[in-house]
Amino acid sequence: MATISEVSKKYNISTDTLRYYEKIGLIPPVPRNKSGIRDYDQNSCNWIELMKCMRKSGIQIEALIEYVKLFQQGEHTAPARKQILIEQRNILKERINDMQESLERLNYKIDKYDTVILPELKRKLCNNK
Repeated sequence: MATISEVSKKYNISTDTLRYYEKIGLIPPVPRNKSGIRDYDQNSCNWIELMKCMRKSGIQIEALIEYVKLFQQGEHTAPARKQILIEQRNILKERINDMQESLERLNYKIDKYDTVILPELKRKLCNNK
């Protein structure tokens, strides 16, 4: 069991963000101690890890909230949860492809500097001396 500040430090997520994640249903409700203070167990931490990873990859919050909601409804929602993950994976693959194309374009432009632009600039500078 851990306090919200311990979990915040462990996962490098602000306490406000942790509260927000719970409030909007991005993570299931966190257990509380007798005083009503959040007492994060391993299950809660696993959800935080999952959501941090999913958010870092750009997966839509709405899809993740729906996933958690379905999870809380029980095992009979497994096919629907799987479908959400498949759809989000497809979106992520598209984004990766787009980013790969951008990376290749940047590499091409950088290579142009190394092979054409900078040698030409150097040649012009040498000729002007």
